[in-house]
Amino acid sequence: MSELKQLVEKFIELDNDLNAKIEKELENSEELPESFEDDNKEQIEELGEIYHEIEHQVFNEEFIIVSNALSEEKEVVALIVSEEDEDEEFVIPVYTDEKEAEEAIAVFKEQFGENEFECDKKVGSEIIADYSDDEGFIGLAVNAPQWDFVIGSEDVHDCCE
Repeated sequence: MSELKQLVEKFIELDNDLNAKIEKELENSEELPESFEDDNKEQIEELGEIYHEIEHQVFNEEFIIVSNALSEEKEVVALIVSEEDEDEEFVIPVYTDEKEAEEAIAVFKEQFGENEFECDKKVGSEIIADYSDDEGFIGLAVNAPQWDFVIGSEDVHDCCE
């Protein structure tokens, strides 16, 4: 398993745990107690540290990207994340391994009918650069649709920058 995949899984686990604590606190009150942040300081800091590591990993990670093989121009699969009445915003789903990509393709075939899909490999920083001029581009969705984890394009950076 890639280091990036492990980091994202750890982030999701900690984030879900923190969200469960928030929900539990809000069952009895409309606001979180003032002590909540102090009581969960270590977990909140750990989430920030893990996200920062993910920012660096995504920059150099080679991902699998999925394209529609039947279109005239190569059209990378994108996931729309905006509401109907808003300007269209999208993320590019990227995959850490072939198994994740194949699972996503099975879902895409259900959603998009009989399209044919092909896979390519590209480094995260290249994908960000390819779409940086598009105002609707938000970021990368790692191993979508299995996970609900998006990293914003503005967050992806190299340690040397």
